Amino acid sequence: MPASPSSSAQAARQTVADTLRDLRKEAGLTVVELAAACGWHYSKTSRIENALTGPSATDIRRWCTATRAEDRAQDLVIQSVNAESMYRQWRDQVRSGLRRIQERRASTFRKTLCFRIYSSGLVPGLLQTEGYARAVLGMAATIHDLPVDDSADAAHARMERSRIVHEQGQRLVVVVEESVLHYQVADPDAMAAQLGHLLTAGALPTVSLGVIPAATRRTHWPEETFHVYDDKLVSVELVSAEVNVTQPAEVGQYLKNFERLRAMAVYGADARALIVRAVDALG
Repeated sequence: MPASPSSSAQAARQTVADTLRDLRKEAGLTVVELAAACGWHYSKTSRIENALTGPSATDIRRWCTATRAEDRAQDLVIQSVNAESMYRQWRDQVRSGLRRIQERRASTFRKTLCFRIYSSGLVPGLLQTEGYARAVLGMAATIHDLPVDDSADAAHARMERSRIVHEQGQRLVVVVEESVLHYQVADPDAMAAQLGHLLTAGALPTVSLGVIPAATRRTHWPEETFHVYDDKLVSVELVSAEVNVTQPAEVGQYLKNFERLRAMAVYGADARALIVRAVDALG
């Protein structure tokens, strides 16, 4: 298992940083000399070489000019752009509002034929009711200190996106921890409606809903929530960012982990029993 689900993004940034460091050393320049040639403070050079700061395209071109490696600039710019696009901080994503995030993701959802989703904290968005989604997105607005709370509009947009669950040709395979059913993220009425919706959605021919019982003997530890879109893209949700993984080998690792988690889940009548128990616990 990687040390962190953001390791793919960090490793990609580190590769660029290592190449830039090698170019500096091959040119016989110190950190201070490189910084002077590029016209910035030497601390910036250290941050870039230690992969603490992602260099801009201009930074890379100045670096390559200073190290007489202009022919390497374009390839490094492309590598850096790819690395930085993997790690998208939530504060950058939510700047234009929560609804825009839902709408931007709609295109990816429409192109996907098979969704594999594991969640350890929330009912996945494609199976959320509007009341539950409104509560979750309202918390997101508070956590990210948004100047305008558009969680109600975002919840409505999420419902529009979720219609694909009913479309033929698309498949949704979901595994959640039993604790997801008990987390009180909305008021009792909204929670009851959400759990009732899971009972209905789990019976759809396009949906496979598995629940990992809290009392089960674990053969794999709980993971951060992640979504696999076909076999091409994995999206991992962290506290500060969303990490997108596209390297085939790493996507394959997530698929293997998903299958291990899926093997621990119960389905059908057993899953429904756990959901009904959570409804009863609401009082």
